[in-house]
Amino acid sequence: MHRVEQGTFKHEGFTLAYEIHGPDDGMPVLLLHGILLDAAVNRDVAAPLAEAGYRVVLLDLLGHGRSDRAEAAELRNDFFAEQVIACLNHLKVDQTVVGGISLGAIVALQLAVTAPRRVRALLLEMPVMEESTPFAAILLSPLVFATNYFAWLYRPFARVLARLPRPRKAVFESVMNAAAQDPEAIRSILHGVLVGPVVPQRRLRRKIEAPALVIGHAGDWLHNLEDSRALAEELPNGRLLTAKSILELRLKPDRLMPEILKFLRETTSDNVVKLDAAPAAAAASADAPGLQQRFEAAVEKVANAPKGGPLKPSNEMKLKMYALYRQARDGDVEGKRPGMMDVVGRFKYDAWAELKGTAREEAMRRYVEEVESFERKFATAQQA
Repeated sequence: MHRVEQGTFKHEGFTLAYEIHGPDDGMPVLLLHGILLDAAVNRDVAAPLAEAGYRVVLLDLLGHGRSDRAEAAELRNDFFAEQVIACLNHLKVDQTVVGGISLGAIVALQLAVTAPRRVRALLLEMPVMEESTPFAAILLSPLVFATNYFAWLYRPFARVLARLPRPRKAVFESVMNAAAQDPEAIRSILHGVLVGPVVPQRRLRRKIEAPALVIGHAGDWLHNLEDSRALAEELPNGRLLTAKSILELRLKPDRLMPEILKFLRETTSDNVVKLDAAPAAAAASADAPGLQQRFEAAVEKVANAPKGGPLKPSNEMKLKMYALYRQARDGDVEGKRPGMMDVVGRFKYDAWAELKGTAREEAMRRYVEEVESFERKFATAQQA
């Protein structure tokens, strides 16, 4: 029997829960659950990975499992990706294999887009993409309506279900846990996921360089096999593994698990890179004095740039430069996201939050590169 431990950490004022399966010195593999489910849905996958020597982290995203409940506005896929970064920072893990099922697969993709340095490889099971999204909206919208207007009818049933003994199979335990939630919690999760961004844009997915194993199956409108096929083709280093059913990996893993372990062996090494000993960070800091001077000079140029020049930065560029500046100066964003009435503040916060996990030296370097690129365009415009 492999070692299992549970823990929690704080992020943006919320308590998030996780469990770890396997040895402390194993290559990290972080797995995410589907919508309304919890860490239990991945325990049957974690067990053979832990036995193979991997350190498997099962995170309960905000609103799910043992993690805190929250309002719908906080339960978005892009915010879930921030929570994964916060979990890695808490565990002092610089880079990991990250994956998940359904919603978890989409969050893993979001992480690969916003913080590619943190992703060693992707394990994406039943992603909900363009083909599946319309059906997902059709399926989930009535649940939002029912949990909003008929909560009084569902709540007694949920309380009874919460007291019933759980099945021995972890996947069914997770389903029961989902059904036993208070209807208000269910409504918040569904509403947050439907309102927020569903999946990263195709043009961004095509830039993901991490090796990816995409697992799909036929006969399921919510997890359309065509989505899995398309994603495996879009990702530069993607491959497709077809399951026979939605439950094959968890109930009859003998065919799929050897393929997953082979993929992990091909894309990982025995060396575990941690935040407190990251060679990339050490290399980046080697030229820190010169980089610091270039960064300060670039900041000075931006501050003194003529407001009526021939080239005017777009709002998107301004947000990008603001985020790089704050990441370089202050590190990862902290504090609570501004409220709905502070539109500008929310845009700034979101732009900065997308850089979570980016080293300060890297943010400096990118800031300098952006200023130098803009200077070249400015010079060209003056010559014209």
